[in-house]
Amino acid sequence: MRIPATLALLATFGFTAAVHAQGLERGAQDGASRGEEIAGPLGAIVGGAIGAAVGTANGILGVDRRERFRIYALGEHRPSVALAGPVRIGTVLPEDGVVYYDVPREFALPEYSYTIINGHLVLVEPRTRRVVEVIDDGRP
Repeated sequence: MRIPATLALLATFGFTAAVHAQGLERGAQDGASRGEEIAGPLGAIVGGAIGAAVGTANGILGVDRRERFRIYALGEHRPSVALAGPVRIGTVLPEDGVVYYDVPREFALPEYSYTIINGHLVLVEPRTRRVVEVIDDGRP
């Protein structure tokens, strides 16, 4: 009976700790670390899985900074570029016709840029031009 109770406790702590994770990798690391502290190797496995799921749901910016970044970017009044097709994670943007902007230091994401595509605010990995997060889905 001790293992199910430990796993329930682990899930609670792993979920709480991982809510602030910034993406899959960090969420998995935080969850595994917290799980191992609480329940040893089995806890690390369960905590890593929970942390990865929550970290992925929170995206790169995380819950805390997502809205602040959206407000910042919209305040910059950048033009939207019209492209055919849906805007989603993994979309590779064209080489020409898209302007990329630096993410301000306060968001601690120097490896990413942002742009507006079809009214959607997106984070982009500049080297590959791949969309890594859709911050604003274009809805009012």
